[in-house]
Amino acid sequence: MSFEGSYLGANDRISPLAIMECKVCWTTYDPAEGDSFRQIMPGTAFADLPEDWSCPHCGTPKTQFMVREDPGSAEAAEAAMIAGATAALEADFREIWSSKMRGLPMVNTALHVEAIAFRPHDGNWLGVLIAPWFMNLVLLPGPDQDWSALTPGEKEVLVFPSGEYEFLHNHRDLTGPYKACSLFSPMADFSSHMQAQDVARAVMVALFDPGNRAETDRAAEIRAVREAELAPPPEPEIAVAPSRRALLTGGLSEG
Repeated sequence: MSFEGSYLGANDRISPLAIMECKVCWTTYDPAEGDSFRQIMPGTAFADLPEDWSCPHCGTPKTQFMVREDPGSAEAAEAAMIAGATAALEADFREIWSSKMRGLPMVNTALHVEAIAFRPHDGNWLGVLIAPWFMNLVLLPGPDQDWSALTPGEKEVLVFPSGEYEFLHNHRDLTGPYKACSLFSPMADFSSHMQAQDVARAVMVALFDPGNRAETDRAAEIRAVREAELAPPPEPEIAVAPSRRALLTGGLSEG
């Protein structure tokens, strides 16, 4: 959690774990350490400091401190849950890579398994999973969702600002139930993992752009992305991603 400007006494915007920073000299106040200069005991939240407390280095008032980081905020807690869920997803597909896919001619050894750009979406978590043999949109259940009744192999059309897309229900040992929409398979057109990352991030932006709706107005249109025009990078290590419109329409809008 962070916000611009000064704290200004906004206790409702910070948790007891918030680490604060003086906006004049950048001295930090960490609740875990307290303030030995003013005999403030470790474990004292910034909001519980005396009103006359000031920066021990330059004397700046408490109200002129800013949030440096807040591990106790709702945003931080959600980020930690997403990190845990995507770590399980990556572990499942690393196991598949190691046990079943490594050495097969269809894989791109320049790539590795990575869950990227995951974000909250309607109580769930949406992002892209990159693997040496595919790239999929993946929807994971949020903490209040029960997807135990999902049947692997069933299809479902989900609606986004850019249009409607077909997802397949799946289940993995660590991940549990999830939904996936195919973007690319195989992955031979990608010259580097950086390029795959750039395309994954572009997908997440374009998916929520209503300007793409006229060109993605039918179910499973995003699967045409495998035909997108991927311009080769000037150098092997530099990624060149396609335009967002080309990404979502398979290049059909470029003519």
